[in-house]
Amino acid sequence: MINHPGALSATQLSLSDLGTQLSDCVFVIVDLETTGGAGIDAGITEIGAVKVRGGEVIGEFTTLVNPGSSIPPFIATLTGITDSMVSGSPSVHTAVSMFLDFAGECVFVAHNAPYDIGFLKGACAKFDITWPSNKVIDTVRIARLALHRDEVRNCKLATLSSFFRTEVQPTHRAFDDARATTDVMHHLFERLGNYGVHTLEDLHAFTSRVSDVQRNKKNLADGLPGKPGVYIFEDPQGRPLYIGTSKNIRNRVRTYFTAAENRRRMSEMIKIAQQVRPIVCSTILEAKIRELRLIVSEQPRYNRRSRAADSVSWLKLTSEPAPRLIVTKQLKDDYAQGARYIGPFTSRAAANSALDTINETISLRTCTTKIAAQPRTDIPGCVRAELGKCVAPCTRDHDREQYLSIVNHASIAMSGNTATVVTHITELMKTLALQERFEEAANWREALGHYVNAVFRTERLRWIATTPEIVAAQNTIDGGWEIHVIRYGRLAAAGVVEPGFDPWPHVAALVASAEFVEPGIEPAPAGVTEEAFDLLRWLESDGVRLVASSSDLYMPINCGGKETLQLLDVRRVVGERLAAVTGHEPTGRPVGPRAPGVTRIAYF
Repeated sequence: MINHPGALSATQLSLSDLGTQLSDCVFVIVDLETTGGAGIDAGITEIGAVKVRGGEVIGEFTTLVNPGSSIPPFIATLTGITDSMVSGSPSVHTAVSMFLDFAGECVFVAHNAPYDIGFLKGACAKFDITWPSNKVIDTVRIARLALHRDEVRNCKLATLSSFFRTEVQPTHRAFDDARATTDVMHHLFERLGNYGVHTLEDLHAFTSRVSDVQRNKKNLADGLPGKPGVYIFEDPQGRPLYIGTSKNIRNRVRTYFTAAENRRRMSEMIKIAQQVRPIVCSTILEAKIRELRLIVSEQPRYNRRSRAADSVSWLKLTSEPAPRLIVTKQLKDDYAQGARYIGPFTSRAAANSALDTINETISLRTCTTKIAAQPRTDIPGCVRAELGKCVAPCTRDHDREQYLSIVNHASIAMSGNTATVVTHITELMKTLALQERFEEAANWREALGHYVNAVFRTERLRWIATTPEIVAAQNTIDGGWEIHVIRYGRLAAAGVVEPGFDPWPHVAALVASAEFVEPGIEPAPAGVTEEAFDLLRWLESDGVRLVASSSDLYMPINCGGKETLQLLDVRRVVGERLAAVTGHEPTGRPVGPRAPGVTRIAYF
């Protein structure tokens, strides 16, 4: 920490005072780096804070924190904070206690305050530390109200820092981000003067206010059912604007007309909305599935998630006379002709990465030329054939049996057995690492990840998509049962059995009345793949019991789990080689003087 002379004797803000000028308030701007997860886990890895009054820095606080658990590789790459860096640092209990002593009774400020303050509160709850009653200000909330949409595209810290041209730019390190937030806060305070905000109380009222539009439209929630289901905001012509789901439709819709709703898109949507149409559902899962189907079919303009749920890519081994790999958005019923599919991929780039791993391992042709069953030419049409990387199935005298053997290996690699591809790419990465070609090794690691994950997703999808009927149930809090009937990866029926009733007659009735579902094209389900994955997650969740299944539920033993562990081992090998060359563990950015490895508390 760093404190300026006289700062300790300065009068701290008393929250009982009225009309406290912003220039007289003492703010502590705080930022955390964490291991991810929920705030209650208290996985804090770094705390950075700046204490200011009247635009002047009067104190600084920064410390690495030992979270008591391993830092995930993704987080280490993002922040540059590794397990070895925090091994000798203060524990979460010690670091949070030190920070609270530094902050005193000042006003807490954070960018996306629910996240940072949530972790601090989680640490206090976990280690029995008294949480202070300090007021909290969120600069994200202020930015959304004080800035216009044509000024900034979003309210991320990096965006605002760039917009205001702050002296310090955020780096995903706590102290740098706290300093950047401090500059952003001061620029936002300058804007607030135009809104008549000059005191802490003005600021609270400004960030908590309900717009006139919200106030005038709150009657749209009147008469809505307090049950689980889907709610649809509609325009004057009855066209869906926004579709959502909730355990309690009435309570959820009411929140759109309170200060808690501050999303610009939602404010714009509420201005247009004429009515809210509810669809009551038996269970939350049914509501979620109905929401997904409606978003896909209606394409409401204010929904972002799931609008393209039916637009995915697949990697296909074709059924041509000389099969090859292609990326396609359309599944065909050509499994019996030898075609194989893995996916779905949410991006074409990921599908192409998976394609590259298979082509690197198995010498399939990569040309796009249509080849006849009986080619007539004697001259190979590509460089790969001349280099011996392709058996040239385009030529009359090629070894057909050899190429069919290659195709068979590719078919196996796309049918739940990743061993061949993983072994080959693993050895390739190790070779590249030994040659210090780390970037190439990392690229192959990511490509292999796309392939392995795709095979695993495909096999998970296959067993639910090819099963004619699955009946499963989950206990409710009050002792009843939620029952779902799933056919070919599509929700066919949902119902609830109240406590004290025999569930079996209800199960029989639900199955008898369930929707008739035609199977999809293997490995895809009858509906959109996102629905099938939602159903899979529910089936795999705690407390769900399998009531009946029309076929055995299983997955191939080598369909990705074991290979994923091997991939993690490869990442470790690459990291060790990189550490041997550079002298430190791989990080997302250099660890320098801006990222001290010791606690620093200073007052100016």
